[in-house]
Amino acid sequence: MTSLKERLTDGLYGLGWSAVKTLPEPVATRLGRTVADLAWKRRGKGVQRLESNYARVVPDASPERLAELSRAGMRSYLRYWMESFRLPAWSADRVRNGFEAKDIHHLTDGLASGRGVVLALPHLANWDLAGAWVTTALETPFTTVAERLRPESLYDRFVAYREGLGMEVLPHTGGSAFGTLARRLREGGLVCLVADRDLSSSGVEVDFFGETARMPAGPALLAQQTGALLLPVTLWYDDSPVMRGRVHPPVEVPQSGTRAERTSLMTQALADAFAQGIAEHPEDWHMLQRLWLDDLDPAKAPPESGKGTA
Repeated sequence: MTSLKERLTDGLYGLGWSAVKTLPEPVATRLGRTVADLAWKRRGKGVQRLESNYARVVPDASPERLAELSRAGMRSYLRYWMESFRLPAWSADRVRNGFEAKDIHHLTDGLASGRGVVLALPHLANWDLAGAWVTTALETPFTTVAERLRPESLYDRFVAYREGLGMEVLPHTGGSAFGTLARRLREGGLVCLVADRDLSSSGVEVDFFGETARMPAGPALLAQQTGALLLPVTLWYDDSPVMRGRVHPPVEVPQSGTRAERTSLMTQALADAFAQGIAEHPEDWHMLQRLWLDDLDPAKAPPESGKGTA
């Protein structure tokens, strides 16, 4: 049975998608900043976890600097939400003009080769906007995976939202997602995965900012099994309404070693690319959950649920 809290959560998201998208953009921007500042001042668990994560990214930061970062991080996080609530109402021109990517040739050349491409991203800035830009500006559909959320109606909202942006969305659980992703890649298609947080507790251990974290093996395994190109992507905001991004050089499949060894090396290469982008723009990394193994419980249980991404 759906709890009152779950119904309330679903209702709030529904209100966001129905009401915020009708606001003028400057009003939505101010609303997002106001909500972010109020949440930051309350210093709830999410803000404390965000600050703790930033302490690893910027290890020499003073308490004052960490507080500044967490405030900026919450503003970036709410910018993500305000944009996401409004994206379904954006025109094609607004989407095309809302994102600018460096080194996009890595993606376009890979797609032109027909071998299939896996884009792997961390929780930086607004990956939904980047995805909408791909389907609109590049006119390229893609397949992604979404975390199962409770209540089911909230998961359905996220699926409908992303499908409305031109994405094919598969559930993270159920066991069939990997096979479908592999088929899309063998057909020369595009797969996009948010890949800096393992949801299964069976991912690959990587060195991340000097400590051990666990990241999903899926991107590396898909590249090995299908021959697809594996490309890390990092995103960030600046003071303009335009989000920025970079497509990093391909992560190559090692020529030797077992599948597990190759997967470990490739996932570490992804982690290194993610770390580069996060270190340059830490305030845009929306990691409000536990990530490093030292922060998880002794049983290494899966991290807390995120914001509907996988």
